[in-house]
Amino acid sequence: MSRFLLDVMCGGLTTYLRFCGHDTVYALDRGEEDDDRLRAIAAEEGRTLVTRDVHLANRADEAILLRRRDTEAQLAELLEAGVSLHPTEEPEYCGRCNGPVERVPPETTTPEYAPDDDTPTWRCLDCGQCFWRGSHWDRMRETLERVRAAQG
Repeated sequence: MSRFLLDVMCGGLTTYLRFCGHDTVYALDRGEEDDDRLRAIAAEEGRTLVTRDVHLANRADEAILLRRRDTEAQLAELLEAGVSLHPTEEPEYCGRCNGPVERVPPETTTPEYAPDDDTPTWRCLDCGQCFWRGSHWDRMRETLERVRAAQG
């Protein structure tokens, strides 16, 4: 999958891209807003910069320029740019921090907020966040299906 760096104007895409198996860094997660620094990070880490800033996109080695503000419209623009927006069967990246995730064995204790039943659960190896396929997962999948269907 792809590696992306999202500038501060594209933060709504972060979880969707991670959900689809893309290694995705959000600028504010690293405390970065400076255009030159974002360009340097993208180049150093081999990431495509995703931005709404025409000037920044024109100066970056590799960039996707988005024109819309709405997250669903931005997802459609990413599709048009050739980005795969199909959720992975097993999550690869934490939706919160982009860290690698692993499946939690059923016999392992999870935090109180996680389901108690046999629902498959994953834990981020970096931040410890647990997550599972619940209503948020379903809403994201439905949004992606709607965006892909609208693209024909």
